[in-house]
Amino acid sequence: MHTAAVVGTGLIGTSIALALSARGVTTHLLDRDPDRVRIAAARGAGIPGPPSEPVDIAIIAVPPSRTARALAEHQRAGLARVYTDVASVKALPHAECLALGCDTTTLVGGHPLAGRERSGPLAARADLFQDHHWVLTPTPDTTEAALNRALELVSLCGAVPALLEPPDHDRAVALVSHLPHLMATLTAGRLREGEEYAVRLAGRGMRDATRVASGDAALWADILAANATALAPLLTELRADLATAAEALSQLSTAATDPAATAEALADLTALLQRGVEGRARITPPYNDPASRPHTMLSVALGDHDRPLSRLLDDVDEARLELDDVDLAGLEPHRPDRRDTGTAADSVGLKVAPGVARPLTEALRDRGWAVH
Repeated sequence: MHTAAVVGTGLIGTSIALALSARGVTTHLLDRDPDRVRIAAARGAGIPGPPSEPVDIAIIAVPPSRTARALAEHQRAGLARVYTDVASVKALPHAECLALGCDTTTLVGGHPLAGRERSGPLAARADLFQDHHWVLTPTPDTTEAALNRALELVSLCGAVPALLEPPDHDRAVALVSHLPHLMATLTAGRLREGEEYAVRLAGRGMRDATRVASGDAALWADILAANATALAPLLTELRADLATAAEALSQLSTAATDPAATAEALADLTALLQRGVEGRARITPPYNDPASRPHTMLSVALGDHDRPLSRLLDDVDEARLELDDVDLAGLEPHRPDRRDTGTAADSVGLKVAPGVARPLTEALRDRGWAVH
């Protein structure tokens, strides 16, 4: 790939342009708002205005409701040899492209699953897509050359490609992106009516849960409307869960005159929370994240130290390094006549993240511990 054009210089479009320009790809910037083009160009994203001849690939980075029209317009103008888009909904824009008579042989639907709570070219980053999934949705009409060009784009942006059918993509993002965004927004909306002293108490939990609620409201309305078919059933299921939670809490908030009903309400609430624990456990760490690698288990001999286990944990605390777990299987069975002191046979296992193993080993050895 030598040349590219980005249509739409918002957060995603400008970030793609920054990534391509950093890799030596001559990138042209187009947008209905000339000020956004000027800002993106000033940040080094590319050259303002259309190219003099067709580029290798054009990235249509506009909202889903405008994707098909923008594609048809630029195909008629001969902007590029291959086209892709970044709309977070795939089935509806593809159907609209067919209705407008777009050339689907040179089109590869795309959706980089990365973003920020801020929008616009000033928020763009060249590394926005690094190690994030980037879904491509080729159809039977898509040529091999077009797909290869789109895969090259994903690679140049440092992302991880995933191939899906458009309807499968839409159901997936409804579950893992659109529903969470809507829930974060509805939760954040409750803060408008909250007392000032209550809002001042908001900590990291509330900030994390509502971070994405700062996104562009008009853009997200466009996205949710375009994926209504996949999102509506999830909201119906969630409504049932909320009704169960509300009923359980209503029962628990009243005087406990019926122990059986109270126990049933508590069981219902616990079951909902447990489902959340199990669902959260299914989320895998990001691609190439150190947290996704197997943990390291360090074996520490307690020896004849006085109060060995407590001293060991104190030394770990002083090293300011975090343990994920402690395995006490290596300790001899506790005897009533034995103080909390170690013997040569005693050892404990310290489960740590890969990046913690070496510095913790060195810190403990400096404090006299035998670590293996």
